[in-house]
Amino acid sequence: MIEGLVDLEKLVRLQDEIGPQQGSASVRLQFDVDTQRRHLIDGDLEADLMVPCRRCLQPMAVSVASHFRLAIVSDDALAAEVPSDYEPVLVDDEQLDLLGAIEDELILSLPQVVYHDEADCAVSREQMSSGDAPIEEVSRPDNPFDVLKSLKGKL
Repeated sequence: MIEGLVDLEKLVRLQDEIGPQQGSASVRLQFDVDTQRRHLIDGDLEADLMVPCRRCLQPMAVSVASHFRLAIVSDDALAAEVPSDYEPVLVDDEQLDLLGAIEDELILSLPQVVYHDEADCAVSREQMSSGDAPIEEVSRPDNPFDVLKSLKGKL
């Protein structure tokens, strides 16, 4: 088992995704070999990240955590045989970029959409609405053929 910290500043793809980061991600990895001689990794990671709010684009603190299970495979045929509770990871020459795999899991654990609370966001409710007047509902005829009847009477 390996436990340690990963410097978030060194994770370039994560920074490309959500911007510059400071601090560390806590990582725990347990290695095993199953009865089919597949190399398995059972891992956990936790990190406090600064993620941009989707409204105002200002960074906000978000804690992420992930539990993941990886099976190291050397080709696509072996990947198809991996048990469903493991995610296959394709490697060349049996060499796994462990830092890259951790970065992948961290990126996958990011929330899809992040917003500040309305009171804390730099964009107010008024700035989020477009136009000057509220949109009014357009009344629709009860029967869609009523429009055609009125057109037929004009011909």
